[in-house]
Amino acid sequence: MPHGPEEVGLGPWSGPWPEGPQWDPELLREGDRRNVVDRYRYWTLEAIRADLDTRRHDFHVAIENWQHDFNIGTIVRSANAFLAAEVHIVGRKRWNRRGAMVTDRYQHIRHHASAADLAAYLHSLPGGPVTLLGIDNLPGSLHLETTAVPRRVCFLFGQEGPGLSEGARSVCDGTFSIAQFGSTRSINASAAAAIAMHTWIREYADLGGAGGSAEAGVWRG
Repeated sequence: MPHGPEEVGLGPWSGPWPEGPQWDPELLREGDRRNVVDRYRYWTLEAIRADLDTRRHDFHVAIENWQHDFNIGTIVRSANAFLAAEVHIVGRKRWNRRGAMVTDRYQHIRHHASAADLAAYLHSLPGGPVTLLGIDNLPGSLHLETTAVPRRVCFLFGQEGPGLSEGARSVCDGTFSIAQFGSTRSINASAAAAIAMHTWIREYADLGGAGGSAEAGVWRG
């Protein structure tokens, strides 16, 4: 079919079952139709998370959640695709998971009551402080395109519309903006998050490793 295969994933395992703790008997028996790359077909969720934990990147991503922002799910999905260390939700604990497309199950997600709490957590992590950078088109913000971001960094995004709250701005170690050339005042928060994360990937990721394979970017359904 021109738009892709009729079915996604793989059906029941053919032949003798493989041995090892990573294999899920139910998936081997029924088939694996999840949105995962082929290296993780038939693996348990716990085994996939454990394997991802061995090679997560040094960047974090955070978003303020004061109005149940629908962008959070999409940001979590991008964080999974780019293998963020953790995703941080600031503000309300409940968030709309629909846009995550179940990727939140494979990601470490932390909640912080305030941006100050987030900053305190990041600055106390083992291995040294993680720099907290707000992404917003504020006066005085540096250009994301022309400044090298730190390896240990957390990108913080505000609500769709108002952007970063005053509390968030006050605790950021710096702010960056994404260059725009059209008439709109701002771009979608989830799009901005994906751009920021990919900026880190271009600077630091090992594109020759398993996570940098072409397969990692193919839509599997």
